[in-house]
Amino acid sequence: LLFLSCLGDCQLHTSCGIQKCTTDFVSFTSHLNAALEDFDLEFCKALRAYSVCTYRNSKVCRGNLVYHSAVLGIGDLMNQRNCTKEGPTSSTNPEMTHDPCNYSGHTEAREHQGGEKNAPLTYLFCGLFGDPHLRTFNDHFQTCKVEGAWPLIDNKYLSVQVTNVPVVPGSSATATNKITIIFKSYQDCIDQKVYQAMTDDLPAAFVDGTTIGGDGNTRSLQIVEKVSGKYIEMYARYIGTTVYIRQLGHYLTLAIRMPQELVMAYERSQDLQLCVNGCPSSERIDKSGHLPLPVIGKLLPWSTAARPRSGYTLETATSKCHEKMLVKDIYFYSCIFDLLTTGDANFTAAAHSALQDVEALHPSKEHWHIFPRSGDGAVGRNSKFFVSLGLLYMSLVAYL
Repeated sequence: LLFLSCLGDCQLHTSCGIQKCTTDFVSFTSHLNAALEDFDLEFCKALRAYSVCTYRNSKVCRGNLVYHSAVLGIGDLMNQRNCTKEGPTSSTNPEMTHDPCNYSGHTEAREHQGGEKNAPLTYLFCGLFGDPHLRTFNDHFQTCKVEGAWPLIDNKYLSVQVTNVPVVPGSSATATNKITIIFKSYQDCIDQKVYQAMTDDLPAAFVDGTTIGGDGNTRSLQIVEKVSGKYIEMYARYIGTTVYIRQLGHYLTLAIRMPQELVMAYERSQDLQLCVNGCPSSERIDKSGHLPLPVIGKLLPWSTAARPRSGYTLETATSKCHEKMLVKDIYFYSCIFDLLTTGDANFTAAAHSALQDVEALHPSKEHWHIFPRSGDGAVGRNSKFFVSLGLLYMSLVAYL
C-alpha cells in the first residue's frame, strides 16, 4: 500500500505527523494473524486509530502527498473490512495498550536483558521433517538419528518433545511418529495446556478436549485445523509463537516460529534442545558432511540403471523430487536422500511441505533456501549458512 511507504520517506516532512500515525498502525497490526477469528475486530480498531491520528494532523499535513495517500488507503481498507467509523480504537497510551496476553505488548523480557522497550522483535524458526532433517533456530541444517524421545524446545514458556523410530532395517535413519507440546502456565493468560499427536492421531484439540487456552474472548492460545487429521496450526498469542504440525505418510513434521528472547529463556539444565543447539555429535548421521548410507557404499558411482533397495535410482529419485521442488536447495537434496533411503514417496511431500512452512514462518525471505557448498568451497547463491550434508549432496549434484 502506498501510504505504508511513509515509513521510509516521511522524515522529510518533519512538520507532518503522518510518520508517527503510520508507525503506530504497523505496530498495532504486525502481530495480527488473518487465520484467527478476532483479526477483523483488531484490524478495524487499528484502522480507526489510524484515521483519528490522520485527522489530528490534517492541517499540518495538508500539502503532503503521503498523508493524502494514507487517508485514501484507510478508507479503502475500512470498506474492504466492513469497519464502522465509530467504535473502539487501538491506543498509544502504554497503560491502556499493555496486554500481558498479547506478546507484542511484552516489555519485561527485553528490560530484564537490558534491551530497549521499543526494539524491533526478532523471531526465530525451527523445523523437523523427513528421516529426520533438522533446521535449528540458527539456520543450521543437520540429519540425525535421535531415536526415541528427544527435546526440541525446553524453556520457561514451552516444551516440545519428539519421538523418532527407525524407518528401514539396516539404516540409522529415523522419522517422527509422536509429538508432545506443553504450553506452560503463564500469569493470568493460560493454565498449562498439553497437546499430543501420534501417527494416525493428529487431533485438533488439547488432551483435555479444548481447542483454546485462556479467556474465550482473547484466545491467548488456539488450535486451528487446516486438514482433518493431517494438518493443524497452533497460535500462542501470549508468547508470539506459531506451530505447524502435519502428518505425511506414516510420519509427522513440525515447524515453529518463536521470539528470540523467549527461545533463550532457559536454565543451564535445559541445554539439550535440538532446535537451539542441534543434535549431539554422537547422534549425527552426517559425519563431516558425509552420510554413510548402505546404498552409497555399494552403488557409487551410480549408474542410471542401478536400483538400490529403496526401489529408486538417483535418476528416478531426482525426477520425483523435481516434480514438487524446482529449486535445488537443501530441501530438494533432502528429498532425494530420503527417497534413496526409504523408498517412501511421502517423504517427497514432507520435504516440499517443510519448505512451504519455512516460507510461511521464517522471518527472513533471503534465508528461506539453504544451498550446498560448491566444489570450490563457495556457498551456492550467496547463502551464509554451511550445509552439513554438503559432501553427500555434491556427490549427488555431480550426477544431476
